Amino acid sequence: MTNELLIDQATYLEAGIHIGTKIKTPGMKRFIYKVREDGLYLLELNVIDQKIRQAARLLAQYDSKDIVVTASRIYAIAAATKFAEITNSKLITGRVVPGIFTNPNRPDFQEPGIVLLSDTRNERQAVKESSSTSIPIIALCDTDNWIKFVDLVVPCNNKGRRSLSLVYFLLAREFMKEKGLIKSNEEFNYKVSDFEAKVEMKAK
Repeated sequence: MTNELLIDQATYLEAGIHIGTKIKTPGMKRFIYKVREDGLYLLELNVIDQKIRQAARLLAQYDSKDIVVTASRIYAIAAATKFAEITNSKLITGRVVPGIFTNPNRPDFQEPGIVLLSDTRNERQAVKESSSTSIPIIALCDTDNWIKFVDLVVPCNNKGRRSLSLVYFLLAREFMKEKGLIKSNEEFNYKVSDFEAKVEMKAK
Protein backbone atom coordinates (compact mmCIF):
# COMPACT_ATOMS: atom_id res chain seq x y z
CA MET A 1 0.00 0.00 0.00
CA THR A 2 2.89 2.33 0.78
CA ASN A 3 4.09 2.10 -2.83
CA GLU A 4 0.75 3.46 -4.00
CA LEU A 5 1.13 6.70 -2.07
CA LEU A 6 2.46 9.90 -3.62
CA ILE A 7 5.29 9.85 -1.12
CA ASP A 8 6.36 7.25 1.42
CA GLN A 9 4.17 6.83 4.47
CA ALA A 10 6.97 7.70 6.86
CA THR A 11 7.33 11.16 5.29
CA TYR A 12 3.62 11.77 5.63
CA LEU A 13 3.65 10.73 9.28
CA GLU A 14 6.80 12.70 10.15
CA ALA A 15 5.22 15.85 8.71
CA GLY A 16 2.14 15.32 10.88
CA ILE A 17 -0.07 15.76 7.84
CA HIS A 18 -2.73 13.57 9.45
CA ILE A 19 -2.82 15.18 12.89
CA GLY A 20 -5.92 17.27 13.35
CA THR A 21 -7.30 19.33 16.22
CA LYS A 22 -9.49 18.51 19.20
CA ILE A 23 -12.49 19.91 17.34
CA LYS A 24 -14.49 17.95 14.78
CA THR A 25 -16.94 19.69 12.45
CA PRO A 26 -19.79 17.65 10.93
CA GLY A 27 -18.38 17.98 7.41
CA MET A 28 -14.95 16.70 8.37
CA LYS A 29 -16.24 13.70 10.30
CA ARG A 30 -15.97 11.36 7.32
CA PHE A 31 -12.24 12.05 6.93
CA ILE A 32 -11.39 11.13 10.53
CA TYR A 33 -10.46 7.57 11.44
CA LYS A 34 -9.71 7.82 15.15
CA VAL A 35 -9.14 10.09 18.12
CA ARG A 36 -5.91 9.95 20.11
CA GLU A 37 -5.76 9.66 23.89
CA ASP A 38 -4.89 13.36 24.07
CA GLY A 39 -8.11 14.21 22.24
CA LEU A 40 -6.61 15.06 18.86
CA TYR A 41 -8.49 13.71 15.86
CA LEU A 42 -6.48 11.85 13.22
CA LEU A 43 -7.20 12.04 9.50
CA GLU A 44 -7.13 9.02 7.19
CA LEU A 45 -3.76 9.02 5.40
CA ASN A 46 -4.90 7.23 2.26
CA VAL A 47 -7.75 9.71 1.83
CA ILE A 48 -5.38 12.66 2.21
CA ASP A 49 -3.20 11.18 -0.52
CA GLN A 50 -6.19 10.55 -2.77
CA LYS A 51 -7.54 14.08 -2.33
CA ILE A 52 -4.16 15.66 -3.11
CA ARG A 53 -4.16 13.71 -6.37
CA GLN A 54 -7.70 14.83 -7.18
CA ALA A 55 -6.89 18.45 -6.37
CA ALA A 56 -3.83 18.48 -8.63
CA ARG A 57 -5.83 16.83 -11.41
CA LEU A 58 -8.60 19.40 -11.12
CA LEU A 59 -6.22 22.38 -10.96
CA ALA A 60 -4.40 21.11 -14.05
CA GLN A 61 -7.61 21.48 -16.05
CA TYR A 62 -7.22 25.24 -15.75
CA ASP A 63 -4.75 27.67 -17.24
CA SER A 64 -2.26 28.73 -14.56
CA LYS A 65 -3.28 32.38 -14.84
CA ASP A 66 -6.85 31.39 -13.91
CA ILE A 67 -5.80 29.75 -10.62
CA VAL A 68 -5.80 31.87 -7.47
CA VAL A 69 -4.24 30.55 -4.26
CA THR A 70 -5.02 32.15 -0.91
CA ALA A 71 -2.96 31.88 2.26
CA SER A 72 -3.41 33.79 5.50
CA ARG A 73 -1.09 32.17 8.05
CA ILE A 74 2.69 32.50 7.90
CA TYR A 75 3.38 28.79 7.30
CA ALA A 76 0.72 28.62 4.61
CA ILE A 77 2.00 31.81 2.98
CA ALA A 78 5.49 30.38 2.57
CA ALA A 79 4.22 27.11 1.10
CA ALA A 80 1.58 28.70 -1.14
CA THR A 81 4.05 31.30 -2.39
CA LYS A 82 6.40 28.57 -3.60
CA PHE A 83 3.47 26.68 -5.16
CA ALA A 84 2.35 29.81 -7.03
CA GLU A 85 5.89 30.50 -8.20
CA ILE A 86 6.36 26.98 -9.59
CA THR A 87 2.92 26.69 -11.18
CA ASN A 88 2.78 30.32 -12.32
CA SER A 89 -0.59 30.77 -10.61
CA LYS A 90 -1.83 33.87 -8.80
CA LEU A 91 -1.49 34.38 -5.07
CA ILE A 92 -3.35 36.32 -2.40
CA THR A 93 -1.65 36.43 0.99
CA GLY A 94 -3.03 37.76 4.23
CA ARG A 95 -6.57 39.10 4.39
CA VAL A 96 -8.85 38.48 1.41
CA VAL A 97 -10.45 41.88 0.91
CA PRO A 98 -14.19 42.11 0.19
CA GLY A 99 -15.01 42.60 -3.46
CA ILE A 100 -11.79 41.18 -4.90
CA PHE A 101 -13.77 38.55 -6.84
CA THR A 102 -17.10 40.39 -7.05
CA ASN A 103 -16.44 44.09 -7.61
CA PRO A 104 -15.07 44.87 -11.11
CA ASN A 105 -14.41 48.47 -10.03
CA ARG A 106 -11.73 47.42 -7.57
CA PRO A 107 -8.17 47.95 -8.86
CA ASP A 108 -7.23 44.50 -7.55
CA PHE A 109 -10.31 42.75 -8.99
CA GLN A 110 -9.70 39.19 -10.14
CA GLU A 111 -11.81 36.64 -11.98
CA PRO A 112 -10.40 33.22 -11.05
CA GLY A 113 -11.38 30.09 -12.88
CA ILE A 114 -10.75 28.18 -9.64
CA VAL A 115 -9.44 28.98 -6.16
CA LEU A 116 -7.22 26.99 -3.82
CA LEU A 117 -7.65 27.96 -0.17
CA SER A 118 -5.29 27.17 2.69
CA ASP A 119 -7.89 27.62 5.46
CA THR A 120 -11.63 28.16 5.11
CA ARG A 121 -11.83 29.91 8.48
CA ASN A 122 -9.18 32.58 7.91
CA GLU A 123 -10.05 32.89 4.24
CA ARG A 124 -13.82 32.76 4.62
CA GLN A 125 -14.21 35.91 2.51
CA ALA A 126 -12.74 33.97 -0.41
CA VAL A 127 -15.25 31.18 0.25
CA LYS A 128 -18.12 33.68 0.34
CA GLU A 129 -17.15 35.47 -2.86
CA SER A 130 -16.20 32.33 -4.80
CA SER A 131 -19.42 30.56 -3.92
CA SER A 132 -21.53 33.60 -4.83
CA THR A 133 -19.94 33.76 -8.28
CA SER A 134 -19.83 29.98 -8.90
CA ILE A 135 -16.05 29.75 -8.78
CA PRO A 136 -14.97 26.19 -7.87
CA ILE A 137 -13.26 25.94 -4.49
CA ILE A 138 -10.52 23.52 -3.44
CA ALA A 139 -9.61 23.90 0.23
CA LEU A 140 -7.09 22.45 2.64
CA CYS A 141 -9.27 21.57 5.63
CA ASP A 142 -8.36 20.49 9.15
CA THR A 143 -10.77 18.67 11.44
CA ASP A 144 -12.08 22.00 12.77
CA ASN A 145 -12.83 23.56 9.37
CA TRP A 146 -16.31 24.15 8.00
CA ILE A 147 -16.57 22.89 4.44
CA LYS A 148 -19.82 24.46 3.24
CA PHE A 149 -19.46 25.63 -0.39
CA VAL A 150 -16.14 23.76 -0.81
CA ASP A 151 -16.17 21.65 -3.99
CA LEU A 152 -13.09 19.56 -3.17
CA VAL A 153 -11.80 19.10 0.37
CA VAL A 154 -8.16 18.17 0.89
CA PRO A 155 -8.19 16.93 4.50
CA CYS A 156 -4.90 17.70 6.24
CA ASN A 157 -3.18 19.49 9.07
CA ASN A 158 -3.38 22.99 7.60
CA LYS A 159 -1.63 24.71 10.50
CA GLY A 160 1.72 22.93 10.81
CA ARG A 161 4.81 24.18 8.97
CA ARG A 162 6.00 20.76 7.83
CA SER A 163 2.53 19.55 6.93
CA LEU A 164 1.72 22.59 4.78
CA SER A 165 5.06 22.47 3.01
CA LEU A 166 4.52 18.80 2.17
CA VAL A 167 0.96 19.34 0.92
CA TYR A 168 1.96 22.20 -1.36
CA PHE A 169 5.07 20.35 -2.52
CA LEU A 170 2.95 17.40 -3.60
CA LEU A 171 0.28 19.60 -5.17
CA ALA A 172 2.91 21.44 -7.20
CA ARG A 173 4.66 18.25 -8.30
CA GLU A 174 1.46 16.46 -9.29
CA PHE A 175 0.16 19.59 -11.04
CA MET A 176 3.32 19.75 -13.16
CA LYS A 177 2.97 16.06 -14.03
CA GLU A 178 -0.72 16.44 -14.91
CA LYS A 179 0.16 19.37 -17.15
CA GLY A 180 2.81 17.30 -18.89
CA LEU A 181 5.53 19.77 -17.88
CA ILE A 182 7.46 16.99 -16.17
CA LYS A 183 7.20 13.25 -16.72
CA SER A 184 8.43 11.89 -13.43
CA ASN A 185 8.99 12.79 -9.79
CA GLU A 186 12.71 12.90 -10.46
CA GLU A 187 12.23 15.79 -12.89
CA PHE A 188 10.67 17.93 -10.17
CA ASN A 189 13.69 19.93 -9.06
CA TYR A 190 12.42 21.04 -5.67
CA LYS A 191 12.52 19.73 -2.13
CA VAL A 192 9.83 19.83 0.53
CA SER A 193 12.07 22.19 2.49
CA ASP A 194 11.81 24.72 -0.35
CA PHE A 195 8.16 25.17 0.65
CA GLU A 196 8.84 25.67 4.36
CA ALA A 197 8.73 28.98 6.16
CA LYS A 198 12.21 29.88 7.27
CA VAL A 199 12.25 30.00 11.06
CA GLU A 200 14.77 32.52 12.37
CA MET A 201 16.88 31.28 15.25
CA LYS A 202 17.09 33.69 18.16
CA ALA A 203 20.57 34.56 19.28
CA LYS A 204 21.42 33.26 22.74
